Formats: sequence, C-alpha cells, structure tokens
Amino acid sequence: MDPILIWPVVVVSSLAIVAATAVLVARFALTNTQSEHRAAVLAAVADIIGAVRGKH
Repeated sequence: MDPILIWPVVVVSSLAIVAATAVLVARFALTNTQSEHRAAVLAAVADIIGAVRGKH
C-alpha cells in the first residue's frame, strides 16, 4: 500500500477509536447513576478525557 494513503487511514482510524472510547467511558459512567449526579459524573469524565489528551 502506498505510504501516502496509509497516513490518512491511520489518522481517521485513530480518531474513530478515541471517539468510540470516549462514548463508551461516558456510557459506562452513567450506568445506574441517579439523575441528580449525572452532571457531576459527566464533568469528571470530561476531566479524565482531557487529562488523557494532555489538555489539563
């Protein structure tokens, strides 16, 4: 396969994996969470994802 075509495939697949992981983490965090605690849980998940990405 041509190296010029490999890089876009790697970038797109990496982005898809990161997005799917973020959705799954949020979904698992919200499982059996009471409605009054969901905002705090989502904020904590956003902090974790931001820390993993190096934004914090």
